[in-house]
Amino acid sequence: MADIVKYGIIGVGMMGREHLNNLFHLRTEGVAVVAVADPHLSSQELAQNLAQSFNWPLKVFSGHKEILDSGLCDALIVSSPNMTHCEILMDIISHPKSHHVLVEKPLCTTVADCKKVIEAAKRRPDILLQVGLEYRYMPPVAKLIDIVKGGTLGQIKMVAIREHRFPFLVKVNNWNRFNCNSGGTLVEKCCHFFDLMRLFAGSNPVRVMASGSIDVNHKDEIYDGKVPDIIDNAYVIVEFENGSRGMLDLCMFAEGSKNEQEISVIGEIGKGEAFVPESIVRWGSRVEGRDGVKTLKADDDRIKYEGLHHGSSYLEHLEFLSAIRAKGIQAPAVELQDGLVSVAIGVAAQLSIEKGRLVTIEEVMNE
Repeated sequence: MADIVKYGIIGVGMMGREHLNNLFHLRTEGVAVVAVADPHLSSQELAQNLAQSFNWPLKVFSGHKEILDSGLCDALIVSSPNMTHCEILMDIISHPKSHHVLVEKPLCTTVADCKKVIEAAKRRPDILLQVGLEYRYMPPVAKLIDIVKGGTLGQIKMVAIREHRFPFLVKVNNWNRFNCNSGGTLVEKCCHFFDLMRLFAGSNPVRVMASGSIDVNHKDEIYDGKVPDIIDNAYVIVEFENGSRGMLDLCMFAEGSKNEQEISVIGEIGKGEAFVPESIVRWGSRVEGRDGVKTLKADDDRIKYEGLHHGSSYLEHLEFLSAIRAKGIQAPAVELQDGLVSVAIGVAAQLSIEKGRLVTIEEVMNE
């Protein structure tokens, strides 16, 4: 077997522990989590207990600088709160020892911070940086991406993504209740969907129009005297350079939904759909009509752990490990530029809601 790749996890709240679980299920591929960093004792203890159940001895640090200076890790997972990503990434990039990085979405909470990280990373060709936009790997979504790339639907004209789900979960110190920490709902949550729109459209975004508000959730919550300001529903329209359009329909008080995500991609000659968590994919052509629509139950035999995201985090880790082992020959599956554009669309959408007008991507890219 190849040398064991030693991982450290920075931020072991709910998502950090999810990464720990995924990496344990990847242990036969030659990986081990050897260290974690988190300032919160409760998160440290939960991570330690989980690692103990795996018989993985963990070195525990209270900050990311200590884990960097320890020299224990080959690769780092950054799954700390969104507003900490920029500082942590800059410290990793400027550290003398090279550490490969998988950073949770969003890359950063602002376009300026994303660009700062991208510029700094250019000076470190020895470091692999992958962004955690793992919805690409959900089996029904991955199958739909293959159908689109295969040309079955023709030139894509419209992408509609509906996410109807439960409210945001409670996180450490309730950091995700405020735009200043998360980047806002359309950055924090919806960067996934803007990334998928861009993949399906095969083009870059140019203009965004959005309408959204706080209508139901978190209105009776108060933290340090402040009421949460994160929106709980929105419609977002994204126009792309090649003339295709995307639309997001988001509702975070829709627990009574059979599927959490419903994706529809329409080309000149056909239409494809994906449903999560049903894991169903449908596609058909204009010529064959309704009777010719094919239905497939999507799965992926490589998945050994479903976790919180239907196996997509497991597949993301497989891709990341493969890129690490390729030693610079293989680009990360999701690059920093992908992270930047997904954030930029979210920022433009938030601004469109705030200002009540159309916002160009150029406007937010030059902020």
